[in-house]
Formats: sequence, C-alpha cells, structure tokens
Amino acid sequence: MRRQSAVLVCAVTLLLAGCQGFGASETGTETERTQTPDAVFTLELEDGTSGAEGNGASGSSAESEIAPPDPERDRLGWEGGYWHNETLAVTTGDGLNESERRAVVARSMARVEFVRGLEFEERVPVEVVSREAFRANRSQRDGPGEALTRFDNAKFEALFLVGEDRDSIAVQESTLGSSVLGYYSPAEDRIVVVSDSPTPTIDEATLAHELVHAVQDQQFGLGGGDAATRDALQGRNGLVEGDAGATEARYTARCGQQWECLEGEPGGGSGGDDRHFGLSFLLYFPYSDGPGLIENLYERGGWAAVNDAYDEKPQGAREVIDPREYPEWEPREVSLEDRSSEEWTRVRPSADRDRPDYAVVGPSAIAASLAYTLTDDYNESAVVDPRTVFNYEENGSVDGSDPYNYALRSAEQWDGGRMYVYTDGSESAYVWRTAWEDEAAARTFAESWRTVIRHWGGARTADGNWVVAEDSPFTDAVAVHVEGETVTVVNAPSEAELREVYDA
Repeated sequence: MRRQSAVLVCAVTLLLAGCQGFGASETGTETERTQTPDAVFTLELEDGTSGAEGNGASGSSAESEIAPPDPERDRLGWEGGYWHNETLAVTTGDGLNESERRAVVARSMARVEFVRGLEFEERVPVEVVSREAFRANRSQRDGPGEALTRFDNAKFEALFLVGEDRDSIAVQESTLGSSVLGYYSPAEDRIVVVSDSPTPTIDEATLAHELVHAVQDQQFGLGGGDAATRDALQGRNGLVEGDAGATEARYTARCGQQWECLEGEPGGGSGGDDRHFGLSFLLYFPYSDGPGLIENLYERGGWAAVNDAYDEKPQGAREVIDPREYPEWEPREVSLEDRSSEEWTRVRPSADRDRPDYAVVGPSAIAASLAYTLTDDYNESAVVDPRTVFNYEENGSVDGSDPYNYALRSAEQWDGGRMYVYTDGSESAYVWRTAWEDEAAARTFAESWRTVIRHWGGARTADGNWVVAEDSPFTDAVAVHVEGETVTVVNAPSEAELREVYDA
C-alpha cells in the first residue's frame, strides 16, 4: 500500500481487509497482508439451512518426495540448501527457533520460485512480532501534519466513511492494526510476520504471500512512486497484491497434496475488533479483485504477461475490477476550477511531500461508501442489497477467494475524478467532481449519492440542496450538481456557505 514514506507490501485474512496501498495517506508505499472485514452476511437457503462465511488456507501434512541432491548452482525451486518439496522436521506448537525459521523460510522461497517462476536474487530476512509490538511500532511514527490530516479527514468525510468527530488516519491505523498479518518492507528488504499467538510461529500462507512481494521487489522494484492518488494506488496494488494472492493460492493448493505445509496459528489473524467495515472493504480491494486480474493476464500469456504488466501497471481500480479494460483504459483528466470565496482557501498537503494537492477516489471507494451502509450503527436501512456487495456460493456462503463485488451499478462506469479540500481556518469543506462514461451513468451515480446522503440523515431543502441532521457524524450541507457526464458534489458547514466554497 502507499503510505507515508516507505513501501510496505502486506497480507490480510478473510474476516468479512487490508492493504497494499491504503493507509493514512497516499505519500509513500506500504504493502501489507491483512484480514477481510468482519461483517458476515449469510444467505438463508431454500431448504432452511444456511451457509456461513469462512476463510483461510489450512496446510495439512503429506509425505513429500525425497528431494534430489543440492544443485551445483542456484536454480528455480531450490534456495538456501532446501528444495521446494522437502519435508522439514519442525513443529509449530512451541514456536520456531532460529534454525527452524531459517529452514522454513528457505523452503518457502524455493516453493514461491517453483510456483511463480521467478528467481530470488538474495535471501530475505524474516522477523516475527506480536500484534502489540506491531501496533506500538506504528504508533511511534511521526504524525502526518495538520494539512494532511485535514485533507485526509475531508476526503473520508466526503465518502461518508469517517465522520467529522473522528480522525480518519487514526481510524485507518486502528483497522490495519487489527487485521495486518504481515508485511514486506522494500526499504529494509525484510519481512515481518504479525503473530497473535503466545508462542509465535509462522503461517506458511502469510509467509508465501510476503515472499512474493520480496521477489517482486528484487525482479521489478516496488519502491518507485508510480501511483500518487488513492485510485491510482488501487490499480497498482491490484497488480502487486493480486500477483501475491494468486501465487499464494497456487502455493497453498499444493499443501497436503504435492507437499506438506506448516499449520497456521489457531484463530490466527483475530487481532481485535477495531475494524471499520467500510474502510476494510476499501482496503481489501486489491486482495479481492487483484487475483482476478492476474488470472486474466495469465490466460493471455502465462507468467510472462503478468511480468510485462509491471512495466505498464493498471492506472486505476476500474482496470482491476474489469480486467478486459486493461491496458487500454485511461482515467479521464477532470478539470475543476477553484470558485471559492476569499474566506475559503485550498488545503495543499503536498508542500513537503511528493504528492498532488487534490484527491482522486474512484469506483472502489464509491463502492465502499455504498457497502458501509449495510453495517453502520447510525441508520438501520441500507442503500444496497447484500447480494450486490458479497459474492455468494451456491450454498449461501461468501466466496472466500473473492468475497466482495466492487462492480456496483452506481460506481462501475466511473471515468475520472478530482477533489479539492478547503478550510476557512477552523472548518473544512470540499468540492468533488466525477466524470462518467455517459450522461445516464452520471445521473445514476447522482441519484445513488443522494440516497447515501439521505441515509446519513440528509433532508432536501427548498433550494434543492441537502442539510444533514445534527445527530449525524456527517453534519453539514451538501449540494449535488449534474451537468452532462459530470457530477459535482459540494460540501460546506452550512447551506449558506455552499456558494462560498463553490459558486456554481
């Protein structure tokens, strides 16, 4: 995921998700492995039974082939003195000592090579830390600064995900702290596995996922700033996390069949109940839809086609949601004139950071806003049906490999956007313009967004604007303007101030 100044490549578990490119800011790159959001929607089947959501790759032991002798030179499927199909004399019940961990890591590197067809150029250090230590380490980071905090708060308020009474960066950190299973840091060339067990061990699926990120970095480089907005990050991360997810799935499918695997921690990845469903839904996007992009590329030309995609990464979530759009689709450049009065000034968080002074939030973020209405505690109604948000199996359970549907009707024809954030010195406001494929798609989004505003306590005024109730976490005034293929949403503390922020 992209975050403040370092790249972190991450892993997440199926709890309803996590990360690569979604954190407090879009300034650096962090990629982590995290869990799926903790909302379960089980469909009642016609026979009266029900299906419950489940997830997790469990590695059962199986007798492996006798490994051949060490090769004279390094080769795919052999690393650090271990072949991919070797059986290790290690147990996980009492944790792993240093020599056991080294053997497990070397064998897992060999397995990733064997599955993915990429050669590690050097050994990857792996550390296991407790969730408490992981949270403490993140809490010691330098704060994002006043401008970036105001900017980020306004962005997530615009999406109706985090209200004015909360710090959006803190909420994101809390969600990640509860769901991250591990991460790879290209800046430090190391993997950290987050453990919830009093006798920390290594979940082999998480290790495999992070090792894919390590070999991606060694072969393609993950530290470049090639995506600067949230939607661009969702596109980039769809490739990076999708590759790791698809490889992890191939790896774990061999557990108990072609090779034996370590068992994961009992109840692993249950690091608390601080997950925010709407944010988790947004953060989990690359894990949910990214593997589908990889499978599509693989069908086009095998791993070579996947490798080539690192030279032309997806430019937004749209190409990940519908891989048929890749690589031809390009986001539309949306113009947005500053029409604010002298009382309001633009918030520009990029003074000391390599990032734009505007936000671009695309179809995955809009889908998260709609999905969040299924679980929020403000209003018992919802603007979407669970059947449109969750991918259900025939037995009524959620598809563990692809749990969420981001191709919602109100979001899938998004073609570009731009958001400006304003302040009068104490209050914040924003102007958010989106472009759509055609006028019908623009009207569909506008009507859907008005429904979201109504869900959060909005009431229509005589002038056609919206004033959100005082007991809502999003108390403000909002205007929605539709003009051809564009929709412009304006927010201000009061209806009278809407024209001061944006004189339409």
